[in-house]
Amino acid sequence: MGLPLLGCLVNLPTAVIYGSLTLFVSILHNVFLLYYVDTFVSVYKIDKLSFWIGETVFLIWNSLNDPLFGWLSDRVFLSTQQSGAEISSPEVILKRLKALSRNGPLFAISFLAFWVSWAHPGLQFLLCLCLYDSFLTMVDLNHNALLADLAVSAKDRTSLNFYCSLFSAIGSLSVFMSYAVWNKEDFFSFRIFCVVLALCSVAGFTLATWLLRQRFETEVKVKWDQASTLKELYIEQPSAPLEKRITLGEYLKQLSRHRNFLWFVCMNLVQVFHCHFNSNFFPLFLEHLLSDRISLSTGSFLLGISYIAPHLNNLYFLSLCQRWGVYAVVRGLFFLKLALSIIMLLAGPDQVHLLCIFIASNRVFTEGTCKLLNLVVTDLVDEDFVLNRRKQAASALLFGMVALVTKPGQTFAPLIGTWLLCTYTGYDIFQRAPLSNVVSAQPKLASNAAWAPTLRQGCFYLLVFIPITCALLQLLTWSQFSLHGRRLQTVKSQRQSLTQSRSQEIKMI
Repeated sequence: MGLPLLGCLVNLPTAVIYGSLTLFVSILHNVFLLYYVDTFVSVYKIDKLSFWIGETVFLIWNSLNDPLFGWLSDRVFLSTQQSGAEISSPEVILKRLKALSRNGPLFAISFLAFWVSWAHPGLQFLLCLCLYDSFLTMVDLNHNALLADLAVSAKDRTSLNFYCSLFSAIGSLSVFMSYAVWNKEDFFSFRIFCVVLALCSVAGFTLATWLLRQRFETEVKVKWDQASTLKELYIEQPSAPLEKRITLGEYLKQLSRHRNFLWFVCMNLVQVFHCHFNSNFFPLFLEHLLSDRISLSTGSFLLGISYIAPHLNNLYFLSLCQRWGVYAVVRGLFFLKLALSIIMLLAGPDQVHLLCIFIASNRVFTEGTCKLLNLVVTDLVDEDFVLNRRKQAASALLFGMVALVTKPGQTFAPLIGTWLLCTYTGYDIFQRAPLSNVVSAQPKLASNAAWAPTLRQGCFYLLVFIPITCALLQLLTWSQFSLHGRRLQTVKSQRQSLTQSRSQEIKMI
């Protein structure tokens, strides 16, 4: 029975196997996001100073490791096409797959380090966050880079992204299963659950990368045989120009002249800010806008939908991308975000059903837009390849540079949100005392009834004005982005012709 099963796996489409890698990341990462803070605060009893030191170091490392790992991975590809030695696309793909086969299991092991107390809480918090994020970054960079390396056409890339969204939705189910075993008082069942998830992730990464490597190793072997035959011919050409390596400073100058890259990262910075703002304040909006008007099960349903619906909704968005193009779909989502926010503002906070729909749809559409933007980055990889005449597309490095500029949005989201809420209502979200105690601490003339509407009104204005502001800024920057339509088709045609001409040149020799 094992051989037929292996045969079925070997015959799976490349897009399915590539997409399955997101399953083995999401089953762990969703659980991590949901429980790591609660584990260290409520179970390990980390002190406030150690917690903020760990978060600060993590935020700095989280921003820097993307371009650092991208540079280490792709700096060899930055030389021009005039150099004598060539690196074939299958070799680049194999390089990425080997990195995934190493870092995927290490990512799963680093995930387990959170759930067992093995050091002082402050030290363990810092080390666990940095190790986990390092391996997650290596996995994400190489996986995203494969999206640009495996395919050039928009149709093929959309197909690859389709399966990523499908498997991400399946991976989100680990959040629902975790509710059954999560218990702060008895951590044993949750630890066993995490071990099972990690073992599934290790097995999945190992099998998926092995299956993909089998598809490209044969092609690389043929090219190496050709290269060994032609090696003497290259040696006999002393006039062949030496390979010119590009320094980091030169690469940054090239990026600074890449107009579409600059407009994209400005737009994406706002998008990352909005995505994390929704994630950070979703529970707060449920508590202060809807908790007294909907049942507990309805609130849990809205929370669960906010995890799964973005992935499922993205399947529909990708079908629209195949018909209208990514640029038009993203622009349409910005207009939709603006329109829904204005309608909600005019309707007011007392329309409970409309408020439920808006809170859920705001998060779903925003997360869906984030997932589409990887396709735009792959188009930027193509344009960078053509503009700078790369030997190979530096996919991982460009993804890393995008992350360097946009990840500060993760930090700005809670800072700006809490500052606005505190400025408008006087309510400090970080106070350990429950709201009722805070109210009782006010002067006796200020009653509970007077405080609650102010906080509720503040949450409502925060809920609607942040999307309106983000949508206006994004529409402004996105209108300056020119890599779509005829310009995009020209870039893709040039990349395909340049890649094919090099391979045909070797075959002709």
